[in-house]
Amino acid sequence: MQRVAPRAEVLLAARGVSRRFGAQVALAPTDLEVFAGDVLALVGPNGAGKSTMLALLAGALDPTTGTVERLGGARVGWAPQRPGHYARLSAFENLRLFARLAEEADPEAAAERLVQRYELPNSNQLSGDLSVGMRQRLNLAIAQLGSPRVLLLDEPTASLDQEQRRRLWETIAAQTEAGGSVVFATQNVEEVERATRVARLRDGELVA
Repeated sequence: MQRVAPRAEVLLAARGVSRRFGAQVALAPTDLEVFAGDVLALVGPNGAGKSTMLALLAGALDPTTGTVERLGGARVGWAPQRPGHYARLSAFENLRLFARLAEEADPEAAAERLVQRYELPNSNQLSGDLSVGMRQRLNLAIAQLGSPRVLLLDEPTASLDQEQRRRLWETIAAQTEAGGSVVFATQNVEEVERATRVARLRDGELVA
């Protein structure tokens, strides 16, 4: 795995983290650092451990061993593959709720801004009734609440159209230019080429 300059600020670090589900090893003990300015791609086949690594970094899973450190209290935003929102609320209601949890100064304004940016329905339509692509847009919008310094994105473009993919990469560029970082899982070769670093996983182990 290619490293950035050693003086780069570390925002997030996995120290010997592993995860087991019963007898199954989803991720072997792994060290990984996320630097300011990183666009770090996690690549590997299905079942390699990419989603597990992201969930551990996000704090959505507790490691079986090891620790995850957020240096300087860096806030993390996470967009999992599965819907990370409430199906019985509208897109706007979800964003407003999560904006409050993220301590946004004006939850209503933050929700409205992201509804417009991601072209989400500003209606009473329940998010559980949205298309797969719309639900993914909502996941990505929620991840950006609270001005996170690190964005963790699991296959973020899989259900997006070309225009929304372009906007997402604009968001990623703005994130890193502001001194933040992005870690994303992908199997798309073109997207890997956009990364500043690549971490390859196979059978739950970091191999390069």
